Amino acid sequence: MIPSYQTIDWHRFLARPPLPAPPPDTVSFLVRHPILITGAGGSIGSALAFRLGSAGARTILLESSESSLHDLQQDFANTDIADSATFYLGSVANRFLLDEIFSLHDPRFVFHAAAFKHVPLIEEQPLAAIANNLFATEILIAAACNHNTRVILLSTDKAVAPASMMGATKRVAEQIVLTAGGTVLRLGNVLASRGSVTEVFARQISGHLPLTVTDPAARRYFLTISEAVDLLLAAAEAQTPALFAPQLAAPHFIADLARFMARTLAPQHKTSIEFTHLRPGDKESEQLWSPNERPHPSNAGGLVSIDSPSIPRGQLDSLLATLRHAVKTRDLSAALAVLRTLVPEYKPSSTVLSRLSTVTAQVSHE
Repeated sequence: MIPSYQTIDWHRFLARPPLPAPPPDTVSFLVRHPILITGAGGSIGSALAFRLGSAGARTILLESSESSLHDLQQDFANTDIADSATFYLGSVANRFLLDEIFSLHDPRFVFHAAAFKHVPLIEEQPLAAIANNLFATEILIAAACNHNTRVILLSTDKAVAPASMMGATKRVAEQIVLTAGGTVLRLGNVLASRGSVTEVFARQISGHLPLTVTDPAARRYFLTISEAVDLLLAAAEAQTPALFAPQLAAPHFIADLARFMARTLAPQHKTSIEFTHLRPGDKESEQLWSPNERPHPSNAGGLVSIDSPSIPRGQLDSLLATLRHAVKTRDLSAALAVLRTLVPEYKPSSTVLSRLSTVTAQVSHE
């Protein structure tokens, strides 16, 4: 059995007070109209759904995983806000489903949390990552624009000078949302979220196994699920295209997180750390903005506003059309060429380049 995350006070590890919560007026403003959450069955999506439902919002919860949606529905059924949510099983890439949702419910805000996020897996499935993280976002943006709905994209620090397919596709998704007048929030690693390193450590601690850390120097920005939800709510109040990141002082060593969890969950056991290696797509340390982006103070508590270079709308549309054709025809070479034009800082990993070589060799042989 994996030890419960509920026993952990993450701010003891973070060594800082919680980031500020949005003022009540912000939440009151948001809950006046229906709100769509994509990826609603994920850790952040579900926490956001409960926060908004508890504040009186009517929510439309879209999730592509049957088991995740079932769990979310059961969790809502056991509360006094069960009637506040409408559940949809389906993909953001389904434009007809989105048209149905927007026509029936007329949401004024969309929190777009749906994405493929597991870096090693996505390195092996680059075309699927492009289709889901990038083109599904484009489809959602088109539907939202048709209904005068504001989109808030949940992005990641991996989109900064990306070394992974996940980061590169999220960076293009950022540009799509910003070009359409939406809002982007880059987050770091969210503690106790599903599939996170904290879940891995908890499972290893439960099995009395060594804690596996990629590299002694590996560092990440960390925040809690509650903080992530607060920041999303604060970011939603932005009135113009805006890119935000959390106001965090410094990243933490992943090895320190492993030691903290071992002391907290199994103080009676001596737990060792086994350093492996950086996986394809991993970086030693992430950043919340790149050297060619300019951070400055934000009016929203806990957030830094970022000025980021943008691609002209016409050029973006043209490149996306070329990329769409490459993905449709499963031309990985062409897809990577376009992706690197869209994100010049992107450096494909050895896994992606190896897959490219394999595909090229197979085509040449045929």
